[in-house]
Amino acid sequence: MIVARDRYLKKLIAKKHNGKIKIVTGIRRCGKSFLLSTIFTNWLKDNGVDSEHIIHINLEDRRNKELRNPDILLNYIDSKLSDNKMHYVMIDEIQLVPEFEDVLNSYLDMPNVDVYVTGSNARFLSKQVRTEFAGRGEEVKLYPFSFKEFLSTSELDQNSALRDYMIYGGLPQVVLKDTHEEKVELLTALFENTYVNDIVHRYKLRNTEPLNELLDILASSIGGVTNATKLANTFVSVKHENISRNTIVNYLDYICDSFLMEKASRYDIKGKRYIESPYKYYFSDCGLRNVRLNFRQIEYTHLLENIIYNELLIRGFSVDVGVVPKVQRNEEGKISRQYYEVDFVCNQGSKRYYIQAAYRMSDENKIKQEEKSLINIDDSFKKIIILGEYTPVLHNEAGITSISIYDFLLNENSLEL
Repeated sequence: MIVARDRYLKKLIAKKHNGKIKIVTGIRRCGKSFLLSTIFTNWLKDNGVDSEHIIHINLEDRRNKELRNPDILLNYIDSKLSDNKMHYVMIDEIQLVPEFEDVLNSYLDMPNVDVYVTGSNARFLSKQVRTEFAGRGEEVKLYPFSFKEFLSTSELDQNSALRDYMIYGGLPQVVLKDTHEEKVELLTALFENTYVNDIVHRYKLRNTEPLNELLDILASSIGGVTNATKLANTFVSVKHENISRNTIVNYLDYICDSFLMEKASRYDIKGKRYIESPYKYYFSDCGLRNVRLNFRQIEYTHLLENIIYNELLIRGFSVDVGVVPKVQRNEEGKISRQYYEVDFVCNQGSKRYYIQAAYRMSDENKIKQEEKSLINIDDSFKKIIILGEYTPVLHNEAGITSISIYDFLLNENSLEL
């Protein structure tokens, strides 16, 4: 089954022939190679490009190990440039090539070569995009299936499909498995043999136990506010281990650089400034989070929040966690400062949305609790509560809109309803 990943295909088409290196990044096994070698390649062929002018190189394939040598790779590509017509060079996992930036830069000024590469390490690749390519490289970030893409593969009703999406996630290979056992087996293998091993080998970690324990702690607390100091204290109190704050900081960076998790910064909405610490961490795929905990903590409230966060990133928003300070006076006349949290502050160009995630608002107290932080924001940007159940779109007197998770996930313009 081929899932049309139109959002990313349109981005590649728009960047075609722009004289820049197109770098497709994202967590391993989210479909980067398939996007280039099948979806984009099929589009090129449908639009008149013949196979001889499409050069695809998978550096993960052991058969291509010698092509990880930059000079051999350069010579191989040169040998495939048969004429002056446009050639499309597609290279998977370019970070496996030392000095790969020199290889790619060699084709920047060639009018008959259009280069596309994939990579799975944010720190390594982003550094090259910013420095070596100096404005001549562009990133296209690919994510696991959105719920809308997931639903296109399923015959389940929306409610059952969302449940499965929350439990097993949206990694293409996992989605296309039929049974619970097959999905769990693949998720387990990917987490242990791909993601963790990649981090261990890339950063030459000798002792893997702290990394694995940190992943367990993060998986248990998605959507919770934390920082390196708090995590180090958790190791002492729960694991009875002394892990330095700097080590925790490094491990958090490694996890995020592998695209396994994303870090959301806290933003003071009234003060219009970022708060350096603490942060929130979300898994790029809920199935990976759940398998890490052996499916013991299927907490739909937290998983709903994680899914909303991922969907906002997929749609190209910059997403922070909002904090609204409010000065209050108690009955004794003493002044105190209360802080209210807004789940997500979403920015895209001139657009901004404040979003609360609520699995259910079953009574008046719960409604007031979810609305409280939004009511205390005194600007005119839209304020939205996304509910984890079916509900019509509602607008209340305080200017707050409530929408269903299904409307949000399946309607690209849902935040404007």
